[in-house]
Amino acid sequence: MTNTTYECPYCRMPSDGQQRSCPSCGAPIDVTLRTSDSGWIELPPLRDMTKLYWNRSTCEVSGKYVPMTEMELGPEDGVYFSHHVLLHADSRVQLDTLPMKGGFKRMMAGLPLVMMTAHGPGSLAFSEDAPGETIAVPLRAGQAINVHEHRFLVASSNVSYDWYQAPVWYSTRSGNDTEYFYPIGQFVDRFQAQGQHGLLMLHAPGNVLIRDLAPRESILVQPSSLIYYDGSVRLSLVSEQPGGAAAGSFNRTGYQSTTLWLSASGPGRIAIASVFERPEPPERWASGIEHRDW
Repeated sequence: MTNTTYECPYCRMPSDGQQRSCPSCGAPIDVTLRTSDSGWIELPPLRDMTKLYWNRSTCEVSGKYVPMTEMELGPEDGVYFSHHVLLHADSRVQLDTLPMKGGFKRMMAGLPLVMMTAHGPGSLAFSEDAPGETIAVPLRAGQAINVHEHRFLVASSNVSYDWYQAPVWYSTRSGNDTEYFYPIGQFVDRFQAQGQHGLLMLHAPGNVLIRDLAPRESILVQPSSLIYYDGSVRLSLVSEQPGGAAAGSFNRTGYQSTTLWLSASGPGRIAIASVFERPEPPERWASGIEHRDW
């Protein structure tokens, strides 16, 4: 019987602490936990050739700027993923499309996404084809998290997948026309481990920071920096105007002097990336947004 004397501070999974890295999420064990004065924890990048273990399979992450995730699937194990991230697969792996409910019509860069499955035995690899960090999120049986769209890389087959309309949005009006905007994307992906522990792999641009919010604790972040958040975390949009600016005033670019934030309220974990796209403020806020002054 394994003596579980170590609990990873990043994924909270137990192990014997004898390896150089957590066998569940790959975070180095022999590094000091780095926490900023405001409470953000820096997720250390996975070391080159870090190996993870799940069920009867292994997952190895290699590379620094554009990491590759290579899996050696056991005979009874499988994964699913979006078709555009598949890097290579040997001839033993059984590949197939994954039927999705409700007429799955998700797009990325104007192209349709096709969900696929792979079943072992055999090896295959995935890459997001973009600089950044690969994040391993092990899920306990029954545990679920919500993920920003286009952050998903690959998941073990016992992790269920669903999506729903993003809970935060705003709209603008021009005459009789109303246009809707979704700062964190139109959809949010939801993953939940079924029956046993599961493995979820994500990709994030830049560096990754994690915050464990206490009950009723809230924080403002750039909307597009979001990576994932627990189901207990509540999100809302907040627009702020400098106190000296008159309502409806415009700056030199022709837009209102307004900043758009994503407000996250605890309890629960939230993860963000240091690389993000700044939301472009519209000329007129119409609905779906909370206003407040600096």
